[in-house]
Amino acid sequence: MSTNGQALIRLEGVVKVFLTDEVETHALSGIHLEVNKGEYVAIAGPSGCGKSTLLSILGLLDSPTDGNYSLNGSAVADLRARERAQIRNREVGFIFQSFNLIGDLTVFENVELPLTYRGMKASERKTLVREALERVGMAHRMKHLPSQLSGGQQQRVAVARAIAGKPSILLADEPTGNLDSVNGEAVMQLLDELHNQGATICMVTHDPRFVRHADRTIRLFDGRVVQEEAA
Repeated sequence: MSTNGQALIRLEGVVKVFLTDEVETHALSGIHLEVNKGEYVAIAGPSGCGKSTLLSILGLLDSPTDGNYSLNGSAVADLRARERAQIRNREVGFIFQSFNLIGDLTVFENVELPLTYRGMKASERKTLVREALERVGMAHRMKHLPSQLSGGQQQRVAVARAIAGKPSILLADEPTGNLDSVNGEAVMQLLDELHNQGATICMVTHDPRFVRHADRTIRLFDGRVVQEEAA
C-alpha cells in the first residue's frame, strides 16, 4: 500500500452494509485501499466477495455505510448529489461487462453522450470522440449501430466512451465477462496500452489469466482484503 501522499484514491475503514427484510449483509468490512495515479490495480476474489460493491463506491454510484473515501484529494462524503454526478462524469470512466451501449444510437453518438452532459461545444465533443475511437481502432465504425458490431467491437466502443472525457480513473467491471477468449485478450491488451499511456485503472475480475496484467492485485474474501500482491 502506498504512503507517499500521491494517492488518487484513498479508502479508510470503508464499510458497506445492506439491509433487506431486517437482515444485515456486510458487503464490505473495513476496507483500506490506496491507488496511485497511473497505477493498474486488479480487484480479485470469488463471486459475492464484495468486488462490484467496492467498484460502485469507487465510481460514486454508491456510498459507504461507514469509513472515508477521498478521490483526487476531495472527501466524497462531503459532496452533494449533483456534485457527485459531476465528478463521476468528469473523473471516472466506466467499462461494464454488458457494454451498456444504447441500441438506437450510433457508435459516435454512444461515445459522445457523456460529453453532452458537460455542456461541451459540439466541435470539442467531435474531436474527443474521434480521438477516442481512433485509440480503440473503431473510428471506421462510427456510423454503425451497436447491433451491427461483434461483442469485441462493442466493448471497444464502450472503452472509447469511458476514455473520451479523459477521466482520472478507469473502472472496469469484468470487462471480458461477455467475450470469448480471443476478444477478451484483445480488450485486455487495449487496457494495457491505455495504462502504458498513463491511464489509472481499477479492474474487477475473477479470471486469474487477466490478473497478471495489473501492477498490483487486491484479493477480497467476505468483504475484506485478505491479500495484496505486486505483479
